[in-house]
Amino acid sequence: MAITHPRVHQINVSDGGVPKLPVPKAYITIQGVAGDRQRSTQYHGGVDRAVCLYSLEVIEALQAEGHGVAPGSCGENLTLAGLDWARLKPGDRLRIGPDVRLKVTNYTVPCSQQTQWFKDGNFTRISQKKHPGWSRLYARVLAEGLVRPGDTVAVEEGNGAGA
Repeated sequence: MAITHPRVHQINVSDGGVPKLPVPKAYITIQGVAGDRQRSTQYHGGVDRAVCLYSLEVIEALQAEGHGVAPGSCGENLTLAGLDWARLKPGDRLRIGPDVRLKVTNYTVPCSQQTQWFKDGNFTRISQKKHPGWSRLYARVLAEGLVRPGDTVAVEEGNGAGA
């Protein structure tokens, strides 16, 4: 269920791998979130995968199913609250806070590094192909800026085109 004011719930970074841990603020650049690093740049990072997004409500629903996920554990940089997550798709644009603009480029592919967070090791529970609407999303940065928890998030639906 969407809340009235979509917002940034948590910002997460790591020196590679999961979980990504919360930080009080971060600068979002064309290359991604400052202070964040990906262990495998073959599958993560780059301009079309600069920021990984996930839904607080989806995380909470997964927890209710008995999975041990938490904000940042699935490798997302921005945990967002109050969005109709299942409706987001490649091509949609997000305005975050006063400056940051993102364009959703793709659904993420679940990673075996996430096995530990899922009941029976079933990390494919967040696969868009197997469970539409439960996947994390990758985004390209259109406008850089500082983000903080509580920043507003607005969606501008796209035409469905990816990058």
